[in-house]
Amino acid sequence: MKHLGILGHSAEGAALCFRSFCHEGFRELGPDDHPDVTLDLIAMARSMPAWESGDHDPIRATLAESVRRLAAAGADFFACPDNTAHLALERPGDDLALPGLHIAQVVADRAARDGRARVGVLGTRYTMDGPLYRRELAARGIAAEVPDAAGRETVHKIIFEELVNGIITEASRRAYVRIIEDLAARGCDAVALVCTEIPLLVTPDVSPLPTLDSTRLLARAAFAVAAGREPLPTWRGGPVAPS
Repeated sequence: MKHLGILGHSAEGAALCFRSFCHEGFRELGPDDHPDVTLDLIAMARSMPAWESGDHDPIRATLAESVRRLAAAGADFFACPDNTAHLALERPGDDLALPGLHIAQVVADRAARDGRARVGVLGTRYTMDGPLYRRELAARGIAAEVPDAAGRETVHKIIFEELVNGIITEASRRAYVRIIEDLAARGCDAVALVCTEIPLLVTPDVSPLPTLDSTRLLARAAFAVAAGREPLPTWRGGPVAPS
């Protein structure tokens, strides 16, 4: 088996990915069993000024340091359970110390396997306004939709004021459900939860649309690699062509 390194950026998403990866092992390999896994997390506070200013290069440098530490711990590959972080990981620069899975490709692959035609995208403002999901979904013939400006602001605010701090409220759940209902009315046949904390708030039983849970999809993809069922990834950061 291969050793997974989880490249954390936000605590709640990293923890959910860690637990989900281990639970895949419990289901597939037996009680208490899973491939080796190491999690590295440099506090997101160090990167927030750069996110706000739109300067992704120092964020990439911080994430690259985490990847170096994962490599030193013996990891064979990494998975980053933070969609927004991929905007920085895609910046040009030296190859990362390990190859990694790309979360947007994992989610878009699942959308294609499910036969989706139009997918709503919920994440941070940076992710919703950025190119990741438009690019990867379009490469598979799938349209991407985001909430209107007010909806995007609501989604982003709840992520940073509540979800990344482990705060889950019914009022915020209802707000997200209303936004997903609007995406459904606009023709979406699924919603991609592409801030890795959103699945803690919006579960399949409350969502008006089928969900694409980026956190658990990434954990399952990482387990498949770690268990030897899929090849090691080859991406080491930097710009990517649509897969």
